[in-house]
Amino acid sequence: MYKKFEMELAGRTLRIDVDRVAKQANGAVLMHYGDTTVLCTATASEKPREGIDFFPLSVEYNERLYSVGKIPGGFNKREGKASENAILTCRVIDRPMRPLFPKDYRNDVTLENLVLSVDQDCSPELTAMLGAAIATSISDIPFDGPISTTQVGLVDGEFVFNPTAAQKEASDMALTVASTKEKVIMIEAGANEVPERQMIDAIFAAHELNQQVIAFIDTIVAECGKEKHAYESCAVPEELFEAIKEIVPPAAMEEAVFTDEKQVREENIRQITEKLEEAFAEKEEWLAVLGEAVYQYQKKTVRKMILKDHKRPDGRAIDQIRPLAAETDLIPRVHGSAMFTRGQTQICTITTLAPLAEAQRLDGLDESETSKRYMHHYNFPSYSVGETRPSRGPGRREIGHGALAERALVPVLPSESEFPYAIRTVSETFESNGSTSQASICASSMSLMAAGVPIKAAVAGISAGLVTGDTDDDYLVLTDIQGLEDFFGDMDFKVAGTHKGITAIQMDIKIHGLTRPIIEEAIAATKKARTYILDEVMNKTIGEPRPEVGEFAPKIIQMQIDPQKIGDVVGQRGKTINAIIEQTGVKIDITDDGNVSICGTEASAMEEARKLITIIVTDFEAGQVLEGRVVSIKEFGAFLEFAPGKEGMVHISKISKERINHVEDVLTLGDVVKVVCLGKDKMGRISFSMKDVAE
Repeated sequence: MYKKFEMELAGRTLRIDVDRVAKQANGAVLMHYGDTTVLCTATASEKPREGIDFFPLSVEYNERLYSVGKIPGGFNKREGKASENAILTCRVIDRPMRPLFPKDYRNDVTLENLVLSVDQDCSPELTAMLGAAIATSISDIPFDGPISTTQVGLVDGEFVFNPTAAQKEASDMALTVASTKEKVIMIEAGANEVPERQMIDAIFAAHELNQQVIAFIDTIVAECGKEKHAYESCAVPEELFEAIKEIVPPAAMEEAVFTDEKQVREENIRQITEKLEEAFAEKEEWLAVLGEAVYQYQKKTVRKMILKDHKRPDGRAIDQIRPLAAETDLIPRVHGSAMFTRGQTQICTITTLAPLAEAQRLDGLDESETSKRYMHHYNFPSYSVGETRPSRGPGRREIGHGALAERALVPVLPSESEFPYAIRTVSETFESNGSTSQASICASSMSLMAAGVPIKAAVAGISAGLVTGDTDDDYLVLTDIQGLEDFFGDMDFKVAGTHKGITAIQMDIKIHGLTRPIIEEAIAATKKARTYILDEVMNKTIGEPRPEVGEFAPKIIQMQIDPQKIGDVVGQRGKTINAIIEQTGVKIDITDDGNVSICGTEASAMEEARKLITIIVTDFEAGQVLEGRVVSIKEFGAFLEFAPGKEGMVHISKISKERINHVEDVLTLGDVVKVVCLGKDKMGRISFSMKDVAE
């Protein structure tokens, strides 16, 4: 007999079944939120993985199309690789949970989330976030939970918790907040330029609701939770630290890391490590953990320098941004390009414009979103950090960074009616030393402007870091963290936005949560830095979007036709529209409401296509003068084609003012002539005349 637990959450029933399925996992729950059902399991290996110096956590979010009554496309008819949404969901589950596992735990842990059914008003992603936390909390895996996650929307100025599909559509904000019992541990947001104060209020409104859910989870753990198992600690022996300090005193380590050149610092650490390897050559047990020991020694040194001495490794002030530079039109012939440099972080973004037909099609669980016209892709090659490894395509990090930049820029994009293009921006990382995702936002904003995309405002991004002491009041917030401060610090708080407000947030931390003063200070610091970047660098490089798209970008003209005439333009099996495309060399898209987009690079060809479509959809009227090509000659007259699929006939008596015996005396196949429409004859047929054109 399984156990069932229920609570009302944001107006819907949340039900958790324990010991109903997947009983061989360390922890498993069958989650029900409305009609959304997700199986969440937590499983750990019996022994630690040998030869690693990190906690091997894997998070999976498996979408099944049967959950929304669909059969997968393609020949295979089964789900393929994880969708972008699935990867982003894995990341948002991982980020708040990872810090709560023991730092010296080396057993493999896998959190599996299987989506079984989807109620569009009850987010399967949110259900999986809650389920992963509950499954781990009731398992015997060491975990300092529970945690809870809440989604927040902003509809008509009011906060909406765990919004329905309709509310998401109308919302000015998509905020996700995870909390422990005391603190906020993860924030992710996309927003339509929401003011900082309103965003902070939303974060802590979600935090309050999370406390109710955590109290509910506590009752489940109290009744069903297993005793946490003992594990083999992989902590570095204290005597090794003492031996290292005798060979490399703290002052020497400070000198090694105190530089703004990443390569110099890495060379210094390499020399220190070689020196220690020689000193401990006969102690194999120490050599096995020496790399971790040196890492922790660096970490303690950097944290002490920052927190106690207010000294940053590159000598900057706590709120100082690294040297900035920006330029546009770096790459010839592309539709738009811009490069943004912040210290040793350098991103070049290229913009490509295309007809709306090239928008990305989505085949996922969200039935309200079937395509997207704006795509942001982010690439992180190994040379950007001075390393060598083969390129295997984008990993989860690259997909996450691309999605973050995309989310930051979507709120300022023009509507399809204002700018009928599909838009792709690709951020190439040329050099990396901290916050490349935020640099890609800056570069992309300028690249879009350079391409002539009429964005509503420039968007900049910056990251704040954190170093904490022994108490909640002992901390220091850093502006524009570099790689070393990210590695050894406690937080990477990325905020993007315009002068008006925030468009995106992503917060990663390594500690057990943040207090309200820390979050408020971090948001204030990023606003100050973001304003400086916009005013002093980006707007001075390109202050507004260019009035037209570039020379090599496709041009688009739009026209509206009667939806009932769409069939005439398309023709049987696409014969008519394909003939226009072949004749003019343009691309043509037609929506169900009769909106026609003609895309090409030559204005004359686009105008010819527009003229042909106009002829096709316009009914012949008396007095209308047209130009047609002779396509057929009969004894009684000639047939003219005015546009693909649009023909008319000139009777032999209407060809010339002089009497002619044969049509061929005046016309041959392929001749282009002008005619005037005479209206309908006695039999209701449209009549045309060549001889009456002048009149």
